[in-house]
Amino acid sequence: MMNQSWWQRIALFLVGTLMVVLIQSCNALLSQPSQTQEAAPSNCRIVQHQLGKSCIPLNPQRIVVMDEDSLEILVALGMKPIATARANRTGNKIALLSGKIDTIVELGRDGQPNLEKIVQLNPDLIVGMFLDQNYKLLSEIAPTVSMDFSHAEWKKTLQQFGEALNKNQEVEKLLDAYQQRVKDLSSVVKQTLGNTKVSIMRFYTTLEFTQFMNHLSFPGSVIEELKFVSIPEIQRQLKGTDETYVNVSLERVDWLDADAIFVALDPGAEKNFQIYESSPLWQTLRAMKNQRVYKVDSGHWVFGSILSANAVLDDVNKYLVQKQSS
Repeated sequence: MMNQSWWQRIALFLVGTLMVVLIQSCNALLSQPSQTQEAAPSNCRIVQHQLGKSCIPLNPQRIVVMDEDSLEILVALGMKPIATARANRTGNKIALLSGKIDTIVELGRDGQPNLEKIVQLNPDLIVGMFLDQNYKLLSEIAPTVSMDFSHAEWKKTLQQFGEALNKNQEVEKLLDAYQQRVKDLSSVVKQTLGNTKVSIMRFYTTLEFTQFMNHLSFPGSVIEELKFVSIPEIQRQLKGTDETYVNVSLERVDWLDADAIFVALDPGAEKNFQIYESSPLWQTLRAMKNQRVYKVDSGHWVFGSILSANAVLDDVNKYLVQKQSS
C-alpha cells in the first residue's frame, strides 16, 4: 500500500512539473513579436507613415514619385527618381532641378497617374503626398510611402522624408545651409532696404480671379524668415476658403498695397494678369507706381521644399536687394 502511494505521488509530481513547463513555454511564445508583422526582412526597413506601414528597400534604385514636391525633396536628398506625375496648374520644377536629375518619365497629372505605366516601370519604391485615393493600388505595385503636405511647415515635411528614407544627416545639412543663407540675406536686407512690406500674388491659367498668399503659405513663410521683410498686416487678418490664401477682386486690390509685389504666374496666365495690370485701380498701388512689381515662376513660388525655398531667396535677392542697389 505504501509503495503504491509513493509511486502515485511521484506521477502527480511529474505531471504537475510538465504542465508548468508547458505553460511557461506558451507564455514565452506569446510574448515574442510576430515575425511576419514586426520584424523586417534584412533588405528593407519598416517605415510608419500617414497611411500605414511599409517595408522600403535599404537602397532603392527605381523610385517613382507621385508629385513634383516629392520629386524636389528626393532630388535635394541626392536621390534620382525614374518617374513623376506633373503639377496640375503651377509651373513645373524642371528648371529648378536642372543639372540635378537626368531625363525622367512623366506619369500624367498629379492625382491622376497612369497606373499601367507605373507597373511597366517595375519600381522598387513609390513615394508621394495625398495618396489616399490610390494608396491601395500603388501598394500592390511596390512598397509605398505617403507623406503629409504642409505649406508653412515644409521643413517638418522634409524631415519626415529624411526619416523615412534614412537621410536624416542630409536633411540637417540642407537645413543648416538654408538657415545660414537666411541669416546672411536678412542682414543684407536690413542694410539696403530696412523694413519692407511684400505682397505675394498668384494668377491662374483658366481662372479669372487672383489671390494673395499670406504668411501661412509656403512663400509667405520663406519671406518672413528674413525678419525685415513681411506680409502687410491686413493680409494677416483676412480669411479665405483656405488659410493660406484669399481671393482678390479688382475692386479690392487695396489689400495688396505694399512696397513690392511678387506675381507668381501659372503657365499661360499672362492674359489674366493683364486684366489687373491694365486696370486704373492697379495703377494706384505703391509697388506699381514705384515699378516694383515682379513676375516670378509659380513652379517654385506656390508650393515647394528646400530647393524652392532657396529659389525664392534667389528672387528676393535679385529683385529687392540687387535692383535697389543698382
